[in-house]
Amino acid sequence: MDSTDGISQVGQDGASVYSPWMLAMYDFRVLWFNCGVVWRCSPRHTLALYNRNMSADHLDIGTGSGWHLSHAGYPTASPKVTLVDLNRQPLEVSSRRLRRRGIDPVIRIGSVLAPLPVDRRRFTSVSATWLMHCVTGGWDSKGKAFQHISDVMADDGVFFGATVLDSGVSHTALSRAEMRRLRAHNIYRNDTDDLDGLVAALKRAFTEVDVDTRGSAAVWTVRGPRRAPQENTTEPR
Repeated sequence: MDSTDGISQVGQDGASVYSPWMLAMYDFRVLWFNCGVVWRCSPRHTLALYNRNMSADHLDIGTGSGWHLSHAGYPTASPKVTLVDLNRQPLEVSSRRLRRRGIDPVIRIGSVLAPLPVDRRRFTSVSATWLMHCVTGGWDSKGKAFQHISDVMADDGVFFGATVLDSGVSHTALSRAEMRRLRAHNIYRNDTDDLDGLVAALKRAFTEVDVDTRGSAAVWTVRGPRRAPQENTTEPR
């Protein structure tokens, strides 16, 4: 899928912030400063999450600069990696980094709020790290993303990620000020994101849910997809 069909204008506008210039400074500005200093959940911590959970058939949603994927350990020398993002620029930057490791990813443009533009339900690991705080709506609406992820996971698959929450986590004066700035620029849309709501949304889509907090962030590892019922396409007799 190489189009923006089914992607809202709000979503496209939010994705447009990931310009080549912004992606060039993403590792330092977003990962090391914002995540490490402001949110107090360092890239080393989230990289360990990848290293514990990466499989030979992986789907990454909201790729950013591809830093985690380019530094993670894989269980095989030739993993299959699929990337999904609203914006072509992060896909291209992440793909280049992966190709330097000898991994040629499949790329798809799409929204996590719609059925994911992948060929079949097969992924044994899925990640969505630092994505959900950029998704529009409260957990009743943005939580639908977790069902779409559940629908493309293998029975024994694992889904992991991290997000910055408004409440239920530890905030400082610096983190509150930075979150206000990011919301004012329509980058973060997490003003109602709370820890209990995140856990409840994950439990609606998965049977095994483990969520921890670190600084201003929640970090999760979940298993046991509760898949949406498939439509019956049998012709009536």
